[in-house]
Amino acid sequence: MLGGPFFLSQVEGREPLPGGGHQPLHRDGAGMKAVAALVFLDAYGPDNGSTRVVPRHLDRGAPDETLSLVTAGEAGDILVFDADLPHGATCNRSGARRRSLLLSFMPVGDRASIEACRAVGNVRMDTSEVFIPS
Repeated sequence: MLGGPFFLSQVEGREPLPGGGHQPLHRDGAGMKAVAALVFLDAYGPDNGSTRVVPRHLDRGAPDETLSLVTAGEAGDILVFDADLPHGATCNRSGARRRSLLLSFMPVGDRASIEACRAVGNVRMDTSEVFIPS
């Protein structure tokens, strides 16, 4: 998806608490060439705050909430998507745990700008490893 050497630019954890966790539809990498991998650590679905997405072929400017698809699955599933894909978490209505990790990958050519932002935010994470697709 990235078309060449890339690196792991960020890792975040998330756990929507009971009655919370809703996110508006958004793009993590608006206009950027980036890939996101959402690793689910618990079973997930519409009751415990799972992620919803708006397929790209339906994306016409601002994301339309009525076109969103809610994901569901098991612990260990990984949702890999273009970081420019409109997505957002739903509300955790059931209170069941729904922990996840969000991994962000970017082309090596974008490393300098990412590192500059990381320095401003005082984020410490080793991003030196480069992955080269075969």
